[in-house]
Amino acid sequence: MIGSGGHTMRGGGTSVPIRPVRLRGPVEFVGRTAELALLRRLVAAPPSLVLLEGEPGIGKSRLVAELLAGLPGHHLVGECDDVPEPFPLGVLLDAVRAGADRLGSLNPVAGALAPLLPELAGVLPPAPAPLADAAAERHRLLRALAAVLEGLAPAVLVLEDLHWADPVTCEFLAYLSTRPVDGLAVVLTARTPAPGAGTPIHDALARTPPWTVTRVPLGPLDAAEVRQLAARTLGLGDPPPELTATLLDRTAGIPFVVEEVLRTLAERGGDPMADDSVPFVLRDVLLWRLKPLDEPVREVLGAAAVLGNMPDRRLLAAALGQDRAQVDAALTAAHRAGLLHDAGDGLRFRHDLARQVVYHLVPQQTREWLHLRVARVLEQELPRPVAQLAHHYRLAGSGADFVRNAETAADLATERGDDATAADFLLQTMDVAELPRPVRARLAGKLGRAAIDGLSQASAIPVLERLLADRRLPPGARGELGLVLGRMLRQQGEASRGYVEIERALPYLRTPRRRAQALAVLAAPDTVVGRHVDYHLARCAEAEAAADAGGDPAARLAVRIARASLLLELNDPAAWAIIADLRACDELADRPREHARACLNWAQGALHAGYLDQAAELLADGRELVAQTGYERLSALVEATALSLDRAAGRLSGLAERFAQLIAATERMPVTTLDARAELATVLALTAGAGDAERAERALREVIAEARRVGAVWPLVQALSAAARLLLARRPDEAVWHANEAVLLVRGKGIWAWAADAVLVLAEAAVAAGAPARAADVVAELAAGLDGRHAPVAAAVLRRCRELIPG
Repeated sequence: MIGSGGHTMRGGGTSVPIRPVRLRGPVEFVGRTAELALLRRLVAAPPSLVLLEGEPGIGKSRLVAELLAGLPGHHLVGECDDVPEPFPLGVLLDAVRAGADRLGSLNPVAGALAPLLPELAGVLPPAPAPLADAAAERHRLLRALAAVLEGLAPAVLVLEDLHWADPVTCEFLAYLSTRPVDGLAVVLTARTPAPGAGTPIHDALARTPPWTVTRVPLGPLDAAEVRQLAARTLGLGDPPPELTATLLDRTAGIPFVVEEVLRTLAERGGDPMADDSVPFVLRDVLLWRLKPLDEPVREVLGAAAVLGNMPDRRLLAAALGQDRAQVDAALTAAHRAGLLHDAGDGLRFRHDLARQVVYHLVPQQTREWLHLRVARVLEQELPRPVAQLAHHYRLAGSGADFVRNAETAADLATERGDDATAADFLLQTMDVAELPRPVRARLAGKLGRAAIDGLSQASAIPVLERLLADRRLPPGARGELGLVLGRMLRQQGEASRGYVEIERALPYLRTPRRRAQALAVLAAPDTVVGRHVDYHLARCAEAEAAADAGGDPAARLAVRIARASLLLELNDPAAWAIIADLRACDELADRPREHARACLNWAQGALHAGYLDQAAELLADGRELVAQTGYERLSALVEATALSLDRAAGRLSGLAERFAQLIAATERMPVTTLDARAELATVLALTAGAGDAERAERALREVIAEARRVGAVWPLVQALSAAARLLLARRPDEAVWHANEAVLLVRGKGIWAWAADAVLVLAEAAVAAGAPARAADVVAELAAGLDGRHAPVAAAVLRRCRELIPG
């Protein structure tokens, strides 16, 4: 079943005699001195959270084992595995079970874990009554888990291989990073994602402030460490440079690969520099270990690689049509050959890298047959393990069976609020070429609903663009996916592209509810250039009509929130009555996440309009709601709004440093980052001394260029106005140009309160040039734009302009 062949290394003439020896345990730990010392310091000073990351085989687990070996106290350990649909919070529940005998009196909220940990029924408080709101139920579950960990502290919690973690576990760890448990040190391991890609754990932690997580990257071993490892493993006093160089070159310094090569060299003995058949890459190492095994053993091992890192012996026997004794004997033989190791609860591959090599040594046709056999066995189980079935049918090439099970798995994930898992399954179905048109339409519609909160947006956007470019996509699905793509693009900071995608989607949205939601997004005036406020007002009116026609309470609520935001930007006092009604109504109170988002959006609108006291009140409410719901995605927006309020109120001391910290924390949230960069550049301009003006000017130029590229109107107007003020004393002609650019944008938008700072620069420049009449028209335009509007800050600026330029 498993093929043969491989690379060899021809000796270079140096003699390196090695006596054969059987290594029973892991080879000696070398290197990582600085990383191990850092880990020890961090876990000795809880609460702390550490993310140990690096490529596969780089030695993350080995370093953690070395840490725990010399660490006193209680250790809670959980390990993720590469399974199609990991159980929500499963790795954490496994770790908690191990320490259950130390639990005493717990917060009553811990009872929410009782249905997930029935074996701890005698320890946990009674389960509370279920909540109607799924988001509130999940937040209570996170609080319950935190309460149990609090009961287990002091302790060290180690969670390994979190690149395979379920989304709820990742959400909890983000929650824990901002609400640390006293006495609890948390050590996480995960593979470093590929450039431009992400994993759920990295995406979750990227939404938290950077100071809450200490990242410890691991790189390959260097030449000295490889030489030290070779000397100790092979019993050589001083390995020749040629051997070290070859090891380093062929293994890239990846510790697991180096260890496997050295283990093989130690077992076979001889002179590796004089032997043409010595294996120096992992594939060749495993082929060498496979060579003496009988074909039945290799057949079982290949099938085991199809099942995963720790194969289920019962399932393996059923898939191969063999009895358990045959399978057990074959796995034991593979263990003796060093291909598997005893993990305490069963035999497993020594590393996923090894399993992958064995898997790909099985001919593709045979692999597909094995996946199909496994699926047929799993079909007999109740309840049907649809996630596993989807995985095996997909790799068996059985498209229809894969789609059927993937859709069911997605539906089940959606029912429990796990949009990330649902979207992942649905995305995979879109790659099945032979999908009938009605099925593609149904699946694409479901994907549209799950994707906005369920996908890593940077990786999802090109997938959605590819789907939308497919002319076979049905109209309804085109509308749903276009709306999702537009919202994602906007959240990624691509203001104009996102706006246009939503406009394109509108004709294809079939239900009034979805049309109302899309039109409510288009009603926001502060996000995009090239649309006058009259356009936004028209879209808002259409949204209200669609919401009324659909009768959906959630759509009506979204549209009322959008109406209030639009009126705020227009300095229309009617906004406050709508906001007061909404904050008092049960519909919004019953949706705490929407309530939090609305308060923060209104706080930002109040800042734009100059209502600082009201902005502070709305921000306080939004901050409290975010804390209550544990909705970490909004925590950066809370901080950004708070800092913007400080800038608007003139509280500038230390503000540049705080904005710089926020920008570092929101690197993966481009829309928040651009706004924060505009604010930082404005603060630098306001506080620039003689030596700092160049830095402020450079920051403003960068913001202006990026805001122009993406078509984001508010940061563009803000940065142009700040640049005009900064340049006025030194280069007045450039200041006038920047101010006129800001006024031009405002003229196209129609919200004149935004232009006040730029118009004041134009008035001051005209007076300084001895030609005040130059600014008379734009001052009159500002006055006309503010007529009938309640804009306290802009009105004060207008009075100053009129003092400079009477009449």
